[in-house]
Amino acid sequence: MDVDSGSKRVFQRLGGPVENSKNHHHNNNNNNQIQKVCYHWRAGNCNRHPCPFLHRELPPPPNGSSKRGGGGGFSDDYSSSSSSFSGPRSSRPNYNNTWGRAHGSGGGGNRTLTRNNKPTEKVPKVCNFWIQGNCGYGEKCRYLHSWSTGDNFSMVAQLEGHQKVVSGIALPSESNSLYTGSKDETVRLWDCTTGQCNAVIQLGGEVGCMINEGHWVFVGIPNAVKAWNTLNNSELSLSGPVGQVYAMVVGNDLLFAGTQDGSILAWKFNVVTNTFEPAASLKGHTLGVVSLVVGANRLYSGSMDCSIRVWNLETLQCVQTLKEHSSVVMSVLCWDQFLLSCSLDKTIKVWVATESGNLEVTYTHNEDHGLLTLCGMHDLESKPILLCSCNDNTVHLYDLPSFSERGKIYAKQEVRAIQMGPGGLFFTGDGAGQVKVWRWLAESTATTR
Repeated sequence: MDVDSGSKRVFQRLGGPVENSKNHHHNNNNNNQIQKVCYHWRAGNCNRHPCPFLHRELPPPPNGSSKRGGGGGFSDDYSSSSSSFSGPRSSRPNYNNTWGRAHGSGGGGNRTLTRNNKPTEKVPKVCNFWIQGNCGYGEKCRYLHSWSTGDNFSMVAQLEGHQKVVSGIALPSESNSLYTGSKDETVRLWDCTTGQCNAVIQLGGEVGCMINEGHWVFVGIPNAVKAWNTLNNSELSLSGPVGQVYAMVVGNDLLFAGTQDGSILAWKFNVVTNTFEPAASLKGHTLGVVSLVVGANRLYSGSMDCSIRVWNLETLQCVQTLKEHSSVVMSVLCWDQFLLSCSLDKTIKVWVATESGNLEVTYTHNEDHGLLTLCGMHDLESKPILLCSCNDNTVHLYDLPSFSERGKIYAKQEVRAIQMGPGGLFFTGDGAGQVKVWRWLAESTATTR
């Protein structure tokens, strides 16, 4: 494991509260009352660095409802921001006219943003000699000596051990271990206190995906799902999948798994027998199901057949098929009343429910490269952030809904797994087998670094 100086102490706080976070939130709320949004930023042409005004929309005033704790994840409801994460519903407030404000697009409707609307700028590249530890140019090097650009987050640890792409990251509750799964057919357990690898579990098959729900860890492998109870160290094997298990999600007390043959299998846990019993098999996709998300009493599935299917969680019937993407739908995510989807067709599409309840595209964001995975989280100021991995070995960090870029993460190979953690931490896993631990920084800390 390669841990830079001092990072072990930072990684030791994994799972702990962020120091002075309460005071910082209080001060930030006071600042928001006097700060103004930059007029030129809204028009898409601000060139002041730094700009004295905000390059993001101010959150609406609190509506009186209480906040829910839980680490600032995409499943939490923040009454003091414009973000809640229960999925598309037509009765939500309308934020359509704020999509893509960072790039000067105004008004509602189905809009398309292209990066060609911005002045071309040189794409930074990480210095290969710096990676090997022998760059002689030092600070004068024209290439990056960092795995990221952006001021509000930093890498605090790098975990080495996997030999192939990291395909899943999980942090079960009441556990002091970080779980990482890989196509090298292993799951590694990392001690959250020391950052050391404590165990390597051989699975005999490539890990297609991995999630946690409470103290359970679910691992998708060819033709099976492994279910580990981290409290009593018991293991169950769920049969039924045909081929690799690419995606899993828990919703309405059911575990769903998207498989290589296009099926979505569902299991329900039986407390009496302590087993997961088959509950349903959802048919409709013609190729493998590679992404799943639950929101607003719906299950959303993205597939290699280039479509997204919307399933009623109560009846488990398909209620709509979305066919706006022209390539594999790699990832789906719920944010506020919107569904976000990304594809190898180089687009992120934002879907909103109409009055009839059906979803339609309200905004399209274009990238220069195919997109692999989406992950949502909040920074330390409770601002919603979208992380999207591209197949040029980068991860873009965007404010929502403006798509104002907050920074970029670089990797040796494509980042296939992104997972949020507690205390302002998040994790990335790439095709070279590296797992990196990142931490959000308070704005005051970032500016004085």
